[in-house]
Amino acid sequence: MLSAQVGSLHDRLLCSREETDDMNTKNAHERIDPELAEALKAVPMTEAGVFDVSDLAGTRAGVRAFAEAIAAGTPDEPSVSVEEVDVVRPDGSTLPVRLLRPTEAAGPLPVLLWFHGGGQVLGYAAQDDPALKPLVLEVGCVVASVDYRLAPEAPAPAAAEDGLLAYRWLRGQAAALGIDEGRVALAGQSGGGGIAAATALMIRDQGEPAPLFQALSYPMLDDRNTTASSHEVTDIGIWDRATNILAWNLVLGDRAGADEVPPYCAPARATDLTGLPPTFVAAAELDVFRDEDLSYAARLQAGGVPVELHLYPGAYHAFDLFAPGAAVSAAYVHAWYGYLRRRFSARQP
Repeated sequence: MLSAQVGSLHDRLLCSREETDDMNTKNAHERIDPELAEALKAVPMTEAGVFDVSDLAGTRAGVRAFAEAIAAGTPDEPSVSVEEVDVVRPDGSTLPVRLLRPTEAAGPLPVLLWFHGGGQVLGYAAQDDPALKPLVLEVGCVVASVDYRLAPEAPAPAAAEDGLLAYRWLRGQAAALGIDEGRVALAGQSGGGGIAAATALMIRDQGEPAPLFQALSYPMLDDRNTTASSHEVTDIGIWDRATNILAWNLVLGDRAGADEVPPYCAPARATDLTGLPPTFVAAAELDVFRDEDLSYAARLQAGGVPVELHLYPGAYHAFDLFAPGAAVSAAYVHAWYGYLRRRFSARQP
């Protein structure tokens, strides 16, 4: 059944951009889920939307201030411990990895290697603490949140290289960390979802032991911006076409959209998706990334990878973060947590 569903979605992506634009562009706002539309009214917008990546320094500062305000207003969770460790890169610099652990769970525990969102140009690991602590308790796992390098200071594939380093470190230190080296998985949202996917490709190609699975939430996968949804979503304000193009130009420089972009920089460029771990993909209907996410899921499934795919109608990018109380957000969290629990209940052979 999944094969037929994914295949059908893949076929739908082949309709012409003109037909899709004609059907969708004029009524994109009308198609937003009512709860999400109400939440959107309260989101502060610049002329460039929520994230003005043309003012990178200012937007980074704004993201940090907003995340710190949320953290300050969130009751502490004493059942989750937080520790930050520095992993040494080959050049001697350090990669911070933030470890969130359930204090009362007996080990060795499964671990989710987590990559925060931000279009690969914004954000930092600690911003997700308020959202990850409930996950730690509900799923019963350790979360290792990677403070990977951002573009343009560190262009792709620097972030995926950080992901590979963190993955190797977790497995190598499993006994000391109280984790199960056979139950290490990758996950991320938005730009972080793209980095998780790129890290999975690096792990496979380097011949490392495979992750247990990868969980990709509305991931940023394709620098080319040629899909129907990349033309359709232009004025919702969360992460529209213009913002995405600017972000990819920061991530790749003048390589963005060129013929020879490595898959470690943009995973949709990978021609071979065989041998990757079981994959969860969550996509939003009114998201620039919708079609590249659906296509990636279809291609994974065609390559023999077990795929669980969810498409959320009426949802814009990062809907669960902007409207956590909405029913569609609750449905997403239920599906995501359920997938994590089921997959973590199995161990690598």
